[in-house]
Amino acid sequence: MAQSDLPIPDYDQLPLTELRHRIRSLDEPTLRAVFEHETEHGNRIPVLELLNARLKELTHGAEPSPGDQSNAPGVTGTAGGSPVQESTAAQGNTPLRHGVAYQTPSRGKP
Repeated sequence: MAQSDLPIPDYDQLPLTELRHRIRSLDEPTLRAVFEHETEHGNRIPVLELLNARLKELTHGAEPSPGDQSNAPGVTGTAGGSPVQESTAAQGNTPLRHGVAYQTPSRGKP
């Protein structure tokens, strides 16, 4: 199942706390498809544990909660992006701030 085919928009960018609420409206076959997607792509242990726990609830009689995934708020921020740029990074030969004289590694020097 491709990312665009998943029933939860922005699935791969959702934090665990948000995902916990979003999977409540999924039925068992749909949740199994999400579980398979996670095992094939991310394979994140906390997410798999969450999905597995919800699958157990559904197989023991729990009903999906009403709700529409299209009404869920969007994900904010960037997925793994960093504001650090090469132009703003420290020089590779900068000595450590808290070091003992002559024990600072020679970063980048031959």
